[in-house]
Amino acid sequence: MADNEARMRAAEIVAEEWKTILDSEDNLINPAMPRAAYANPRLRELSPMVSHGALYLSRCIRFPWTHDVGTLFPRGGGGFMVIRQSNGTILGEPETVEEAVALIVANLPEGCGPAIDGTADDL
Repeated sequence: MADNEARMRAAEIVAEEWKTILDSEDNLINPAMPRAAYANPRLRELSPMVSHGALYLSRCIRFPWTHDVGTLFPRGGGGFMVIRQSNGTILGEPETVEEAVALIVANLPEGCGPAIDGTADDL
């Protein structure tokens, strides 16, 4: 597969993943979290996943995924927590989802671009 075809395929898969999450009505996540992340063009290019109420973003579409992009967690008492899973760093505990998204963007890995059709090992 040519590089351009692989990029287009990855972009299509990412778009479908976002659509599935944004259209979901199964209450697995506070809908404001993926909506706010999707509103940011840089995060919209990353592969989203939801687990246990948290929003994970990966720079690749295949397992093993990357863990170097901030993960968005809701806090029990309100507000949010952003953690970089690769090293367990708490990037911050903002009160609003918009602040949380800004924190994720501000801490994107150097050279972070659209998710690739590959695994973390391919980056």
